[in-house]
Amino acid sequence: MFNNLERHRIGLYEKALPSGFSWEEKIKTSKALGFDFLEISIDESDERRSRLDWNDEEIYGLRHLCEQYGIPLQSMCLSAHRKFPFGSACAETREQAALHMQKAITLAYKLGVRNIQLAGYDVYYEPANDQTHERFIEGMRYCSKLAEKAGVMLSVEIMDTDYLNSLSKFEVLNREINSPFFTAYPDVGNINGWNYDTCTELALSAPHITQIHLKDTYKVKEGYKGQFRDLVIGEGEVDFDAIFKTIKKCNIVVPLVIEMWAQDEKWEDNIKTAQKRLNKACEVADLPSLF
Repeated sequence: MFNNLERHRIGLYEKALPSGFSWEEKIKTSKALGFDFLEISIDESDERRSRLDWNDEEIYGLRHLCEQYGIPLQSMCLSAHRKFPFGSACAETREQAALHMQKAITLAYKLGVRNIQLAGYDVYYEPANDQTHERFIEGMRYCSKLAEKAGVMLSVEIMDTDYLNSLSKFEVLNREINSPFFTAYPDVGNINGWNYDTCTELALSAPHITQIHLKDTYKVKEGYKGQFRDLVIGEGEVDFDAIFKTIKKCNIVVPLVIEMWAQDEKWEDNIKTAQKRLNKACEVADLPSLF
């Protein structure tokens, strides 16, 4: 009687578009390419972290543009914590991590962002140990309470480093956090790159997944560190046919996001190529086309 297998909502990662584009150009281009929403990036660069300090005029001006063109900022990729991690041995760095989180949730609330993707790193630029792990857990508990208060979902990304590179590890972490606002944001490329069975991982965490990154990678092998970015979807080793079959079988209907990077003048052709390949995977899985 009820059909949950309608077309998935599909978004585009902001960095798949040229960095020199204005916000209006990014939004108009996303609309023209057939996307439903755009994922804003707040990375560790000073330029993008400064977005956390936008005033209301800047914030609501951007939200108005989104409303004008019908392309919301559904989600936020908050990777600034790579530079300011919650697991850091430096108390000042941890204070900055908390401040970044507070500002990100406020920005998300005002922009209408529903989902903040957190970087699954305890630390990145300093040595990891049991203490960095414990401090990261403490930080995630704090973040989850901020999110609960604001009603903004947090989703921790399954990463390109071995600290949190599988949904199995997320499930262990999730028991420590124990919040309905702390969920999983799997990157199928990262899971594949670390040689996990991506489909089994997706099935394992299906009830806790709130968004999915679609990205291609090459796997880590002996003497080879893998390649975790800068591939056009379909050029790597991710089995998107099998992934979409699993998405259908597990009735996973969360929004999807194409994660690629605009490296040269071929950025638009690369997006269109990825779209065609994902449509083909949907066809194989007997799912409605994304584009």
